[in-house]
Amino acid sequence: MTEPAATHPTRLDRVRTDAGAEIAILTFAHGQLNLFDQSMFDALRTDVATLAENPPRAVLLRAEGKVVSAGVDVNLFNGLAAESAASLWQELFASICHRLEQLPCPVVYAAHGLTLTAAFEIALACDIILAAPQAKFGLVENVVGLTPSMGGPQRLAERAGSGRARELVMTGDLYDAATLQSWGVVNAVHEDVDSAARALTARLADGPTRAHDATKQIISAWRSGGVAHADSITPDVSAALFATDDLRGAVRSFLDVGPGKATYQGR
Repeated sequence: MTEPAATHPTRLDRVRTDAGAEIAILTFAHGQLNLFDQSMFDALRTDVATLAENPPRAVLLRAEGKVVSAGVDVNLFNGLAAESAASLWQELFASICHRLEQLPCPVVYAAHGLTLTAAFEIALACDIILAAPQAKFGLVENVVGLTPSMGGPQRLAERAGSGRARELVMTGDLYDAATLQSWGVVNAVHEDVDSAARALTARLADGPTRAHDATKQIISAWRSGGVAHADSITPDVSAALFATDDLRGAVRSFLDVGPGKATYQGR
């Protein structure tokens, strides 16, 4: 399925919270279906590179249109040789999924409707996934004889368990937000998911950004090497926070006026 291409497949905006923390909002805006064609992938690569070069204090990924995404434009696969396919997946990991995971700030994903294939795999590379009740998710690559190749199966297995991941991928079925919340894939379901996601992103942006980054580093170590590896890096990662203005200021605030009064600048 194809549709007329939007002038700009994505939009990257930067806004500030009431407290002054910078948020980046990356919006899929590629027509009603937000198909991942070449222009969409190219725009997303550029946006994620921009975020990596100049990270905000939190990121929100969202979509405009009827759906989050109806999937990948299958024309991209027509006649693709095995070597070219391997290079494509390697580049998409390096330029999108891994870069999103490595951002030194929280990344929130908001799904207001149907979220298929690449869009779902990108969601799984984010820190927190919020969904509307009507949202449905699927890794449906089996309709063209493919398996999801941007990290979906393994990241789904991390969140939901390997049995659930095999089921979702092998059946190619659609799963609603409530089901995926019960599996631990979706963090929360909200009637007004866009407002909820913006509020959560602002809350995280106003928080201790360096500590959030440390949390991501520790969990990343666990993902790659288990508890022992995470334990081995935690002392240094945690200790580095004691050189930050935010920790020093928050400790002083706690001692002077009690918990919950500290403000953070991301330094």
